[in-house]
Amino acid sequence: MLITKKHQYALRAIFELGKRYEQGPIKISHIAHAQAIPERFLENILAELKKGGFVKSKRGLNGGYELVPRPDRFLVGDLMRFLTRDLKPVECMAPIPEADCPFQGKCAFFPMWRQVKDAIFKVYDATSIQDLIDREEDDGRYPLNGERPHPKQLAARKA
Repeated sequence: MLITKKHQYALRAIFELGKRYEQGPIKISHIAHAQAIPERFLENILAELKKGGFVKSKRGLNGGYELVPRPDRFLVGDLMRFLTRDLKPVECMAPIPEADCPFQGKCAFFPMWRQVKDAIFKVYDATSIQDLIDREEDDGRYPLNGERPHPKQLAARKA
């Protein structure tokens, strides 16, 4: 699965907006600085995310961007599907293959590529923006399987 800088920056921008959910519009300069994203790229990414309904914007002195879905209901998989709608792990998985493959329809690799894509999205679909926020607040120590520790375990870690 091809993950570009654009995908990383978009996820970081959504993450930053999720951390400030319901705090009003957040300026592009703040998002860019907090998440180490070049502003010129961030402007384009946020415009695309706005078209996708993930963020809304407000103009003016107190303007900026806000996350539309609640962080606990916004799955990373939703964002990645939107961003990768035109990308596939290999060309033959594209909606309209660019090149004629002599093995089309009888490819030994195609099921594997599909499994790879499905496995990646299984992780994305099990992770909300709030999960990422919680991991940061816990110094990133949640296990990779996505299971959250019991609140008593979290309290003990912070003590």
